[in-house]
Amino acid sequence: MDQIIAVADQTIRRACGFAAFAVGATMLALSFDLVLALRVGAVMTTAICITLLVQAGRAPRADIRRTELYSVVGRGLALPRDRAQQLLGDVLAERYLWHADRAAIAALALWAAAIMLWLLRLLRAALMPAGF
Repeated sequence: MDQIIAVADQTIRRACGFAAFAVGATMLALSFDLVLALRVGAVMTTAICITLLVQAGRAPRADIRRTELYSVVGRGLALPRDRAQQLLGDVLAERYLWHADRAAIAALALWAAAIMLWLLRLLRAALMPAGF
């Protein structure tokens, strides 16, 4: 069971790593405006979280034979097809939810940072005299 969880984590983290690379590259491209970069990063990370939640909902019902998890560990299982479908689908759903939780924390941190910097920018503009 630990091997199944480890392989599920590896496949999900690989996909999340590519998504995080895309988020980071986009934020870097927008780094001329830090608030904008953080907001875009927060939106993209929220989209990743939602995608992981959708995948968690689909995992128990989706055909497990079309997943990378099945190609690595599923063929070696000495279980009937229905039992293997249930086992691997439940493991994938649980691991998707775990990763969605971490993505939600990252998205909340990005949203909080963007809002704080935006408020600081507003405060600075309100306190700074017009001539500066």
